[in-house]
Parts: sequence; structure tokens; C-alpha cells
Amino acid sequence: MPQTESPGSEAGPATRLRWWTELPLILLVYGCYSAGRLLARGDVSDAVDHGLALLRVEKFLHINAEHPLNRLFTRTPWLGIPADFWYASLHYLVTPALLVWMFRAHAAHYRRARTWLMTSTFLGLIGFTLMPTCPPRLLAAGYGFVDTMAHYSSYGWWGGEASAPRGMGGMTNQYAAMPSLHVGWALWCGVLLWRYGRGRAARVLAVVYPVGTTLVVMGTANHYLLDAVAGVAVMGVGLLLAPAVMRLADRVRGRFAGGSSGAPASNVSDGCQTSAGERIPRQRAARPGADAEPGAAPTDSGDGAPAPAR
Repeated sequence: MPQTESPGSEAGPATRLRWWTELPLILLVYGCYSAGRLLARGDVSDAVDHGLALLRVEKFLHINAEHPLNRLFTRTPWLGIPADFWYASLHYLVTPALLVWMFRAHAAHYRRARTWLMTSTFLGLIGFTLMPTCPPRLLAAGYGFVDTMAHYSSYGWWGGEASAPRGMGGMTNQYAAMPSLHVGWALWCGVLLWRYGRGRAARVLAVVYPVGTTLVVMGTANHYLLDAVAGVAVMGVGLLLAPAVMRLADRVRGRFAGGSSGAPASNVSDGCQTSAGERIPRQRAARPGADAEPGAAPTDSGDGAPAPAR
């Protein structure tokens, strides 16, 4: 049942959204996400330099958790194989499923959640463009990383090029690692589950999914820890910008939808609204009464004129 809000509340427009307008918008955002990853390929040498710079910073800070996790996933198939399936699929299944859940079960909050996700995704695309980054799995073998997706490729549909199906590696940008939107989107899912989910199971999933995704992206050598930190930061900035983005969208929509209705309508009888002390003009009867002169002009009983005595 649609939720109602008081007039002027933030959630009001969300209750009027319809799936046939939302679906093309979501597909457009996903198309921009995919196209942006392809177009922002950058120079390979720059991407490698950026990846090595991140690795040096992590080693200096003693936070390079990718190495032990990657060794664990490589040597332990019962961890590495599920992690590869997690990386290759949940990112594209859980996020849209939660969008549908918010639209159907929490309509009053859907628009803000969707705007938060969209804004953060576009910020991530800017990061892909400005800082193409080589993931750990594409560094030279001397750096000690193993591409678990390639290592366990016989168990899934992916090949040796990220999570793309075999033979379709050219359809993805393997240097779009900074920030990690896998982690960012998982955090978005976790926040929504924690805030709007019911029961202990929802709370557990709200924590397990983003934390598990963070471990998976590092253990499979697809991201650095700093990529994950950047993904969290992007979601934080997107959350702060979401209200401004919604206000801008409302102004644009109001300008296009209400441009022809800016001036008050000339038909004063619309809605039968009258001001205090205003008299509704007397309606002339279909047949003249006994005291009415057949040839009387219409101005004889003008607006505001007193009714003749009977």
C-alpha cells in the first residue's frame, strides 16, 4: 500500500514514482556505469604506476592486507571459489534486488536511496577517469599476487579478464579499480538493510555483505585496501549530495512540467472558488419568470446587483 506523507515532505514525490519511469532511469545509470568503465581506459603505464603507488602507501602504513588474503584464497579452494562467484555475481544481483525491495516496501524512502546510489556511481566514474588503476592481479608476477578468477576459471563462466564471461573481456575496463564500487554498492546495501530491514537476519546481512565484499575484492586480487576505502568515501560524499541532487531534479522537473501553468488561469469559476464577500453571478433561468421582461438586457442584473424584490 503506498505510504502517504504530509504535503511538502521530502518523501512526497517518491510515492508518485512508477516502475515504468524508474526502470529506464536505472538502466540509463547502469549503461553510463558500464560505458564509463569502457571509455575511461587511460594509459596502461599510468594505471600500473597508480597501482604501485597505492601498494607502496599501504606497505608504508602496514595495511597491505591484500597479500595474506590473496594467498589464503589461492591455497584454499573452498574459500577462493565461492569468493570468485561472490565477486562475479552478487554485485549485479543484490543491488537491483534491494532497489526493487525499497520501491515496493519502502516507497517513501526509495527516491532518496536511489539518488544516493546514482550520485555515488557517477562520482565513481569520475574516479575511473581521473585515476585509472591497475589492480593487484595485473601487476607483474614478482609482486606476489595471483588472479584467483583466472586460477579457478574452470569452475565459473569467467575467464582471465576480471568477471567478464569468457571471450568478452574486451567489454570491461580492467583498470577501473579506484574507487571500488563493489565495496561502495555493498555498503549502500548494508545501510538499507540495517535501517529498513526487520529481524536479526537483516541486521546480520547488513554487516556481513559489505564486510564480506571488502574481503573478497582484496582476496581475489581485484582491489587494494585503499580502493575499498575510496569506495566508502565516494558513498559518503554521494549521501551528502543526494538532497541537493533531488532539489535540483525537482526544480528541473517543475520547470518542464509546470511551465505552461505559471500564470493563474483566467477561468475564475474553476473549482468554484470565491473570495470573501464575492457573489456568484446569478444564473439566468431557461424560461423567463413572470416578473422578468423579455427584452431586458443582460446588464440589468449585473454582477453584484441586488435581486429584484418579489
